[in-house]
Amino acid sequence: MRLVDLIPAPYRLLANGVLLAALAGGSAALAWQVQDWRYGQQLEQQARLQAETLNRQTLAATAQQQAEQDKRLALEQRLSVSEQTHYRVLSNALRDQGRLRDRLATADLRLSVVLDATAVAGGDSVPATTATGGVVHGATRAQLNPAHAQRVIAITDAGDQGLIALAACQAYVRNISH
Repeated sequence: MRLVDLIPAPYRLLANGVLLAALAGGSAALAWQVQDWRYGQQLEQQARLQAETLNRQTLAATAQQQAEQDKRLALEQRLSVSEQTHYRVLSNALRDQGRLRDRLATADLRLSVVLDATAVAGGDSVPATTATGGVVHGATRAQLNPAHAQRVIAITDAGDQGLIALAACQAYVRNISH
């Protein structure tokens, strides 16, 4: 006789039901565990992909920022060279104008203008020939008063400075738009 035959039928049925319930509960728990494991892997993979995507975006943004900084540095260097050139040209022009003013003030240099030989202004004509002691040959010239010569030099000095400033502005715009 077997042990199972000794247990009454209603108890056997109950025992089978409990055993089936335990197996069903265990397999349900196992199913939940397997599903949890699969979802965990999927979430881990999604998190890894998101981290890789963020890393690529960060690297791209860093590269773009570095490129912009390089462009800005190159522009600053070009502007610095342009400014130094402008300063040197302006300094040279101011120095030359100062020397010219000094030479005019000391009568070391005189400004003269060429007169039109065909235009005769009343009786104040200038002789077309030079004096015997003169060394000027060619067209008739008249010397300017030193005060007037200083004013002419001041006007040309302002014009030169304006042209130099205009050239500096044009160079700046070329550098910025380049």
